[in-house]
Amino acid sequence: MIQLKVLGLTFSQVQAGAYALILAEVEGNRRVPIIIGTPEAQSIAIYLEGLEPPRPLTHDFFIAFTERVNVKIKQIYIHRYVDGIFYSQVGFDTGANVFNMDARTSDAVALAIRSNVPIFIADEIMNEIGILTEEDYFWEEPEEMPENKSNVSFDSLQPEELQKKLNEAIAREDFEKASYIRDLMRKKK
Repeated sequence: MIQLKVLGLTFSQVQAGAYALILAEVEGNRRVPIIIGTPEAQSIAIYLEGLEPPRPLTHDFFIAFTERVNVKIKQIYIHRYVDGIFYSQVGFDTGANVFNMDARTSDAVALAIRSNVPIFIADEIMNEIGILTEEDYFWEEPEEMPENKSNVSFDSLQPEELQKKLNEAIAREDFEKASYIRDLMRKKK
């Protein structure tokens, strides 16, 4: 298992009305973009920004409930990735019993940040979909990607051109586009 942290949220450029949740290796340079819905993105963003909603959000209510009944959330584990969908489990401890329950990854992450528990991903998933970045990209001002004047789609690019576009997307921290290009490169192999 590889431990992750929440790096941030960005608007989805691939799916209208959605966001990309960016998770990063705690001890490494790989990133995992996960497409999530607007309500889940808002819940995560509200907590990360330290805002206090006038009424408890669903994730806040759930955390308050677990505290009231003395159940502790121990960890989040992203254990499966099939057809672009991440599958996660939330680990609980009642003191007398330890168990896992399935959850949407966006909900699991919203609970993890509120309860300050670690988020883990299976090694094989990270090896399959993790986007490797160079640390320098996060200390330099990213360069703008040149406009595609010819309107050529990524599908028509050669592998070396795709690799260049992938590197540019990573440099700009556009992990959603990088994920799309990476998947396209795999399909072409």
